[in-house]
Amino acid sequence: MNKPILLHKHGFPASRLVLGCMGLGGSWDREPYTAEHVKQAHEAVEAALSAGINMFDHANIYTKGKAEQVFGQVLKERPDLRERIIIQSKCGIRFEEEGVPGRYDFSKEHIEASADGILSRLGIETLDILLLHRPDPLMEPEEVAEAFQRLHEKGKVKAFGVSNMSAAQIRFLQSAIRQPLIANQLEMSLLKLDWLDAGVHLNQPQGTGVSFPEGTLEYCQMEHIQIQAWSPLARGLFTGGDLSGQPESVRATAALVSRMAEQKDVSPEAIVLAFLLRHPAGIQPVIGTVRPDRIRACGEAERVTLTREEWYTLYVASRGRNMP
Repeated sequence: MNKPILLHKHGFPASRLVLGCMGLGGSWDREPYTAEHVKQAHEAVEAALSAGINMFDHANIYTKGKAEQVFGQVLKERPDLRERIIIQSKCGIRFEEEGVPGRYDFSKEHIEASADGILSRLGIETLDILLLHRPDPLMEPEEVAEAFQRLHEKGKVKAFGVSNMSAAQIRFLQSAIRQPLIANQLEMSLLKLDWLDAGVHLNQPQGTGVSFPEGTLEYCQMEHIQIQAWSPLARGLFTGGDLSGQPESVRATAALVSRMAEQKDVSPEAIVLAFLLRHPAGIQPVIGTVRPDRIRACGEAERVTLTREEWYTLYVASRGRNMP
């Protein structure tokens, strides 16, 4: 059974799926966005709404800020839309510039400036949720707390979360922050299985190559932190993507997904996402496609409830080996 998502406990009536907006705005350069890019954004938003998706995920770096700009243009042209949706964005990644390498930055100055930039590009006064994009080794929780407090008091951000962090990192950060951290975005899919294998291979030799931090899923569930899955469709490998050069486990899993989709009369995307939805952590997949047909195909996931046996059949197929 698909469990309710934890964001509801924090006052956000978010949909089970999130539309990731990284693909909006054109290329990752300084070329300006065009009317065609705005049209693409309108079509993606409309497809998401028709599929029951009311939450949209951004980051200040996506297509060098143009993803937020074109989304802001959509909001400007549809003024009724803002009150109907939940907007989330991320900050903390900085690109290479003037001889300085790409890096992460959780300084209060960068967090606050990033939030102001996000609001300006989106053309809104308040962001629903702001996530820290990737762990900064120089993070000082007290400094992050100061930035978050100022953004919250000024009404610029309602709530905060993280991305790509372990339970220990979240606990460390939360020790200084007044507001609860309500989301953690992690790479999870039928292809990226470390989040499952870490528990299955505990005290097993096979676990030596698993990199997922122990206890993170359990901690997030206990603390009512919404787990969001980025790249949940595994770049389309199981839903019609190019399988040349892929291992036998990927090809076999793609065939299995196709058979299950035909049996249940849903799209292959729905099966791949249902694998995540079936997990008791209440995972919220962030789908990265902006193609209307694929967005609608993903929306069929909520029609699917995998049995325990079906879920394990998918898991073992993708693992490429039996359970220990």
